[in-house]
Amino acid sequence: MSTTTLARSRSPLIGWLAVTALTLGIFAIVTSEILPIGLLPAIGADYGISDGITGLTMALPGIVAAIAAPAATLTTAHLDRRVMLCILMAVLAVADVLAAVATSYWVMLISRVFVGLTIGGFWSIGAGLAGRLMPPHAVGTATAVIFSAVPLGSVLGVPAGTFIGDLIGWRAAFLVLAVLAILVLAALMLLLPPLPAYQVTSPRVLLDLLRTRGCHRALLATFLIVLAHFGTYTYITPFLQDVAGLPPAAVGAVLLAYGIAGIAGNFLVGKAVATRLRAAFATCGCLIAAATLLLPSVGGTSAGAVVLLVVWGLAYGGVPVCSQSSFISAAPHAPEAATVVFTSSFQATFALGAFLGGRVVDVFSVSTVMICGGLTAVLMALSLWSRPEPR
Repeated sequence: MSTTTLARSRSPLIGWLAVTALTLGIFAIVTSEILPIGLLPAIGADYGISDGITGLTMALPGIVAAIAAPAATLTTAHLDRRVMLCILMAVLAVADVLAAVATSYWVMLISRVFVGLTIGGFWSIGAGLAGRLMPPHAVGTATAVIFSAVPLGSVLGVPAGTFIGDLIGWRAAFLVLAVLAILVLAALMLLLPPLPAYQVTSPRVLLDLLRTRGCHRALLATFLIVLAHFGTYTYITPFLQDVAGLPPAAVGAVLLAYGIAGIAGNFLVGKAVATRLRAAFATCGCLIAAATLLLPSVGGTSAGAVVLLVVWGLAYGGVPVCSQSSFISAAPHAPEAATVVFTSSFQATFALGAFLGGRVVDVFSVSTVMICGGLTAVLMALSLWSRPEPR
């Protein structure tokens, strides 16, 4: 039975419930990955280490995920994707439990390696499954729903985890995520149909994809925009406090507004990628460039910072779906391979952006890193606008 026939033969309700389960899975993964942002001081104090060393809990999953995305997909090429997703969600649950009970920082880092493995495997497989679960007319919307988990992880997951950490300890926040991972595991087992690897991802498939011009454009655009975003957004809290003069309580509210705008941007762009992918992607880059370049001046006031952060959130909300769609457009015959390259490039650049942004902040200032990120985003938009939209 073809994937299109399978999607049409299933109840629309079951299809949407399966998409929801995948969305919750990616939400749990994204939240697990970035949860330490709000818990760094507490984790560092518990282990008696500096914030800088504690920051490895953020960098390590991205590095591991960049390697795990192709490695996990290739080594499990013939395994049913439903089975693979369930195994990975079980690994995430173990990782979060391990973080919660870690008696040493080294054990904590091991748990973060497991998180990276889950990101690389689950996102590579799950993010591109909408076409196998939904009929053709609903694939675009379903893909947007799945990718809404990324801003939702920032909007709901991190603030909620930070609140739990402040209330009853940072370890409890990881335990709550472990419970969520177990519930998602049960939902995946119940709602996903068998998903045999009908298009086996092999090293040759990946290499052939990497040779295509469309993949080169997607890699360049993704590298530049993710570098621009994470090189700047990682340091948005000190900017809001030190430059915009916002108190810590207000920073949380502003970041909440940013995240809500990101969810809206995700769905707006999700509808546009089907017909104007390159234009939508370039527009996201232009808006991020405008927001970050204006922050050092206009963002010196509370009102200006809030407006620019909302614009930034609206634009970045569309970046993951645009990036992944660009890779799939370059290889419509191999969607899983395209998602592998997307995940690996995205995670590697995420880690690099956070690292390079930190060096700029240490040597110059947090305002300087905003300008550097804005200029990088301009280069991304130019790389796309310089080529006409294919007809």
